[in-house]
Amino acid sequence: MTSGDHYRAKAAELRARSRREADPSLRAELEGLAAGFARLARQADLNSQADITYETPPNDRKPELEP
Repeated sequence: MTSGDHYRAKAAELRARSRREADPSLRAELEGLAAGFARLARQADLNSQADITYETPPNDRKPELEP
């Protein structure tokens, strides 16, 4: 299961919980959290497709002379 799948599962869980919630403010909060997890899932999917290579930049600084 990919990280995007984990985020989608959490979003679904939060949506289901919000449907059972009687308090409107808590329901809205849970829906907001679900939307955030859905965004994380989309971003995780995009990140998994990226081919990123990081190279440490060279250290061009000269060593300081000891006194």
